[in-house]
Amino acid sequence: MPLGEFELIQRYFAQVSEASSDASVALGVGDDCALLNLPEGQQLAVSIDTLVEGTHFLPDIQPEQLADRLMGSTVSDLAAMGARPAWLTLALTLPQTDADWLKRFSSQLGIRCQEYSIALIGGDTTRGPLALSAQVHGFVPQGKGLCRHGAKPGDIICVSGNLGDSRGGLEGLLNGFANETHAEYLLKRFYSPVPRIGLGQSLVGSASSCVDISDGLLSDLAHILKASGNLGARLQIEALPISSQLVDTYGEQQAQQWALTGGEDFELCFTLPPEHLALIPSLPTSVAVIGKVTEESELSLFLRGEACEIAGSGYDHFHQS
Repeated sequence: MPLGEFELIQRYFAQVSEASSDASVALGVGDDCALLNLPEGQQLAVSIDTLVEGTHFLPDIQPEQLADRLMGSTVSDLAAMGARPAWLTLALTLPQTDADWLKRFSSQLGIRCQEYSIALIGGDTTRGPLALSAQVHGFVPQGKGLCRHGAKPGDIICVSGNLGDSRGGLEGLLNGFANETHAEYLLKRFYSPVPRIGLGQSLVGSASSCVDISDGLLSDLAHILKASGNLGARLQIEALPISSQLVDTYGEQQAQQWALTGGEDFELCFTLPPEHLALIPSLPTSVAVIGKVTEESELSLFLRGEACEIAGSGYDHFHQS
């Protein structure tokens, strides 16, 4: 007999809520609303992401992988704001109530909630094509949130981690890996993005702007430049942090293109005033300096000192090709 909505929530998600809640949650899962306590001197950062089968993930994705992907991509928005994760609400649209799927998904969701110190406080379930919406809330000191605007000419452009790996993993899923040596690494980078929570908090008070890389470096950096007054940038392609696994699997040229345009790496791209450059070695995540903000409103690419161009600019959900 199929589970009803309230039994589904109680059986699979109430336990996640209880295990992840803290003193900021006065009332969590099970009522019409959650009741929450906002710490003094903090602003609330809020973001929501939706994953839809066939658009954001393939039909044969495992429930654990889906939980990882949902949490990593959504919490990454809090990291980009320099916020400390606090609360999560979750809306699930399910074609049917599959007990095994729900058990595996909710179990992995609970693991990620614990890892990211975020409490599940409520949500909704309904029937339909598989889709998941997660709204995350976090705390950031009053007036200190990292925003897309704020970059200035002369600021250093930095990115965390490695770029292009997620796109390489997706390519392998869609078309197979010609070289299986690094398949496991690239698939993990696609399925299990790591939100740079500690890095974002470490940048508060130093970075002049920040964004997480969801649609591709060129596309997301362009958001910073536009929001900061239609500024420009000079990027050094050889300075891009690219994994040896990606280069070994697809070649250097393809790896560079995906590092610039692939998207869904969920690393942070941020700008630093030159006087804060000495901060980089002490940051909790590896960071590469890849360019500089310019006054002219043009994003220019250079490879070993020579100007160059590259196809594509990033992902747009509603672009008509």
